[in-house]
Amino acid sequence: MAQSMTRPSPLSYWLASAPAFDGAAAGAPEGEVEVAVIGGGFTGLSAALALREQGASVAVLEAGQVIGEASGRNGGQCNNGTHQDYGALVASLGRDKAQRFYRAHVDAVNTVERVTAQHGIDCSFRRCGRLKLAAKPEHFAKIESAYALLKAEVDPHVELIAPGDIVSEVASSQFHGGLLQTTSAQLHPGRFGMGLARAGAAAGAAIYENSPVTGLERAAGSGWTVTAGSGHIRARQVLVATGGAPPQAPFRWFQRRLVAVGSFIIATEPLAPALVERLFPNRRNYVTSRVMGNFFRLTQDDRLIFGGRARFAISDSRSDAKSGAILVEAMRRMFPELADTRVDHVWGGMVDLTADRLPRAGEHEGLFYAMGYSGHGVQMSVHMGGQMARYMGGDIAANPWEDLAWPAIPGHLGKPWFLPAVGAWYKLQDILH
Repeated sequence: MAQSMTRPSPLSYWLASAPAFDGAAAGAPEGEVEVAVIGGGFTGLSAALALREQGASVAVLEAGQVIGEASGRNGGQCNNGTHQDYGALVASLGRDKAQRFYRAHVDAVNTVERVTAQHGIDCSFRRCGRLKLAAKPEHFAKIESAYALLKAEVDPHVELIAPGDIVSEVASSQFHGGLLQTTSAQLHPGRFGMGLARAGAAAGAAIYENSPVTGLERAAGSGWTVTAGSGHIRARQVLVATGGAPPQAPFRWFQRRLVAVGSFIIATEPLAPALVERLFPNRRNYVTSRVMGNFFRLTQDDRLIFGGRARFAISDSRSDAKSGAILVEAMRRMFPELADTRVDHVWGGMVDLTADRLPRAGEHEGLFYAMGYSGHGVQMSVHMGGQMARYMGGDIAANPWEDLAWPAIPGHLGKPWFLPAVGAWYKLQDILH
C-alpha cells in the first residue's frame, strides 16, 4: 500500500460514508410545540425521539446539518467507564456517588444498543471491548490497581492483560500491558446519527436544519419564544443540547462552564486482512494511558481510525491539517508496518470539557440542558437525551448528575485563552509520569 500524494479529505470519514438525512422539516421554524430542542446532535435527536414516544410535540432546531458537529466527528468508540480513574472518584466524591457515576456510563452503552435494535439502525454496533494500554512500564502498576478496585466494587466485566501478553492484543512494542473493559462497544456514528434522525422524523418530530437559534425570550405567563433562522417557535419547555460552542448570548452561561477543545482524527485506506490480523486480532477500541494520548480502532471495512488531542487547540482547517500530520507520525511510530499506508481523511471536532470531566444536566433559569460529556459523548449523549425526556416530565431520578454543582470556570468568559498553557502542562505531565 504505497503512500499516495493525493491530499486527504478534510471531511469526517463517518459523515462522508453515511447516508444523507432526507427528513428535515421544510421552511422556517414556526408554530407551537411542547418542547423545543436546540441542537441536532445525538443528545437532541435522542431526546426528540424519546419525547415523541411519550406523546409530546417536538421541534429540533439545528444550526447546520444534523450530527454535523461532535456527534459526527468523533472516534466512534462507545465505552463503559468514566474519564476519571474510579479510585480517584471514590476518594473525591465517596463510594456511593462514584459507583452511581460509573454505572451511568455502563447504562449509556446499553441505551445505545437498545436504541439501535429498537429502531433497526444499521450502524455496525458491536461489543468489542475497550483496551486501555499502558504507554510506560510504570503505568501498568496503576492499571493493575484500577483493575482490582473495579472488579471488586463496580464492574465484573474487566480483565487485566499482563505486559508479556499484550502483543496478543496489539502488535506494537510501545505498550506494557492493559485493562480490558469487555462490554464496551463501537459503532459507525454517522450511520447511527442519520438513523436516529430518521427515526425521530418518522415519529413526528419536526427537525429543522440551518436554523441557528439567536434568541430566547421567556413568555410572561409560561413557556418560551425561540428565534431560529428566520422563524419563531413557541414552546412550553426548551432543552439546550448544543454544548458550549454557540457564541450567541442565550448560551453564554453554558460557555463559562465548558472548555471546547479540538480532538483530531485520521482515517487510513482499508488495511490488508493479513495486516489487520497481525496488528489488531481482536478489533477492539484502544486508548493509551498518556494524558495527551491516542485512541484508535478499525472500521467495518478495515480502515484504521487514529485520533487524539495532538495539539491543545480549536478545530479549524489549518489546525486540523497540522494535527493530522502529528497523528500520522504518531501512528507510524506506534505501528511501523503502516509507514506506507495512505491516509484518506483528516478531520477535527470540538470536545466540550467540564472542569471535573463529569457531564452536567439539569435546569437553569427555566432552561433544561445536558452537555459536557468530556470525551464520552457517543454513548452519554444518547443516554442523556432519553433521560432528559423523563426528567423534563418530572422524574428527577432520571438525571444522574442532578446534584452536581456547576460553577463557572474562573477567568473563563467563553474563549479558552488558556489552552496553550494547559496543553504545555499536560505534555509536561506525560514526560514526568
